[in-house]
Amino acid sequence: MKRLLVTGGAGFIGANFCHYWCATHPADRVVVIDALTYAGNVASIGQLIDIGRVRFVRGDIGEREQVLALLREEHIDTIVNFAAESHVDRSIEDPQSFLRTNVMGTQTLLEAARAAWTPLAAGCRFHHVSTDEVYGSLGPADAAFTETTAYSPNSPYAASKAAADHIVRAYAHTYGLPCTISNCSNNYGPYQFPEKLLPLCIVNILEGRPLPIYGDGLQVRDWLHVTDHCRAIDLILSASPAGETWNIGGSSSDPNLKVVETVCNLVDEAFANRTELAVRFPSSAAARGQAARTLIQHVRDRPGHDRRYAVDGRKISRLGFSVQTQLEVGLESTVKWYLENDRWWRAVISGEYQGWYARQYAR
Repeated sequence: MKRLLVTGGAGFIGANFCHYWCATHPADRVVVIDALTYAGNVASIGQLIDIGRVRFVRGDIGEREQVLALLREEHIDTIVNFAAESHVDRSIEDPQSFLRTNVMGTQTLLEAARAAWTPLAAGCRFHHVSTDEVYGSLGPADAAFTETTAYSPNSPYAASKAAADHIVRAYAHTYGLPCTISNCSNNYGPYQFPEKLLPLCIVNILEGRPLPIYGDGLQVRDWLHVTDHCRAIDLILSASPAGETWNIGGSSSDPNLKVVETVCNLVDEAFANRTELAVRFPSSAAARGQAARTLIQHVRDRPGHDRRYAVDGRKISRLGFSVQTQLEVGLESTVKWYLENDRWWRAVISGEYQGWYARQYAR
């Protein structure tokens, strides 16, 4: 039986991890700590809390004493650190908050773990969840990122995650803290905050708003369904020695524009097959007799926008990991989730997000 602390467990990947872990390891204890900043939504794990499968604590990983007390009270032996500011656009506008959470927050969390696990007990693990963006950008013919690719972050977000990775490695080397790191590619799936590309496009199609595509839209990303990501972390926790780093990719490298066009087609197909959707979403393109892709608008490119990411997954395949959700299947299930859970995303976008959206794209 493990006793997990999931930081950022009310965010997109953290919430999906909680659902995955509770279903897969029902005997384990799961505790979530989340500061509930703009992208955290406790409703994403509300059902798990209601049935007693997850304990939720509102808190900041930068508050050492609160975290240390929680680690000791719950006898935590496994920390999975999802807590992070993660949107590149926001990091360009406000780099300081990314340094505070992603760098200093991670260091404070490591300090709390070191204090709670001294003397070090067998079976403890600190797993840090990072991103492939720490490696920088690839050219069209460059080989995919491996675990030995040199770091070359190009945005304040990527730089903050790179710094956090180095701090985790330093604590493992200097203090013997049992740590692992995973660097994942672009995640997608349910419960994703509608500022990221795919949920933004799905919601905007349903609301009849433009679909903003940076530049020519030919930036290539490796698309990883969040459930596959959760399975990979499970394998790392169960089978990886401490001190290892693992890249997790989706084996689906496609340009942003192509993926958005696929989403448009999937929404159009859903409206064609289900006439009630036009009643539920009267502002949508389909309800007005238009194809969703007519909403696509190319906007000024992001400063320093990385052109291509690709992840070499050969190392983690040695643990038995393989992608189970192919991109088109995953996109179809994601579109369906947002169609059936409009109450969730309407509540999310009713607050700060609307103002931020206006600042970003109504220029």
